[in-house]
Amino acid sequence: MKAFTSALRKYLMTPRLIRLARSAPKDRPLAWERYWAGISATGSAGEVLWDSGSDREFQGYRDVLLRHFDPELPVVDVGCGHGRFTRALAGTFRQVVGVDISRHAVEQARAEQALPGTERGTITYEVCDMTSPRAGAGLVEAPGANVFLRGVLHVLRRKDQAALAENLRILAGSRGAVFLVETNFRGSPVSYASHLGATFRSIPAPLERAIRGLPMPGHFGPEERLRVLSPAVWDLLEDGPAVIDTHPLTGVAGRNHVPGYYAVLRQHK
Repeated sequence: MKAFTSALRKYLMTPRLIRLARSAPKDRPLAWERYWAGISATGSAGEVLWDSGSDREFQGYRDVLLRHFDPELPVVDVGCGHGRFTRALAGTFRQVVGVDISRHAVEQARAEQALPGTERGTITYEVCDMTSPRAGAGLVEAPGANVFLRGVLHVLRRKDQAALAENLRILAGSRGAVFLVETNFRGSPVSYASHLGATFRSIPAPLERAIRGLPMPGHFGPEERLRVLSPAVWDLLEDGPAVIDTHPLTGVAGRNHVPGYYAVLRQHK
């Protein structure tokens, strides 16, 4: 009976989720620009679904990054958003570049950089669509950069994933490593929304904002990595499961954690 009730509630929630998703702009750059233009607050009390307001998640990646990133190279945070991870990276590495497709996101990141923090390295921000041809070519000087990529590939269509992969190849060069961590929730979109706190009665505001305004997310794990980042080009240095922290929407233990996947890669030499 409990399973039947749960399934019924998800069924009743589906029409509302479909209506919200239909309102998202089909143009990806426009969707992200409108989304960030509407954000007035970040952190645990803010409006960004994937921002927990904590550096707990980054601290779980730090040792992996230190094992594989060349400390002499800059770090490029692709899809930096409002810069929470960019600033965390600058606490460990001496030069960090945050790039995002949205001008409003970059403006928010620059504004938040002025807030008190622990960063030690230098930070610059650039507006850049990393799925545009050769977008990675002018961001850093040779011999390349280390790349940090959190939650980008799983919201891209396949052709854009391929374009981003080519720019990662250009950007990393012969010495840089690419660290990616992506959502890898294997349930349906309705189950995903339910996991994040949606019910047939209500949807938490940060989640509703994301559904209403942004591309539908997918999942990204080892199978997708093999397709997007071909073993013919990339050596896999390390990979495994990860836990993605999200906005604390419900107060229910575990609901602000999403199953994820991380991998570290470097081009063949």
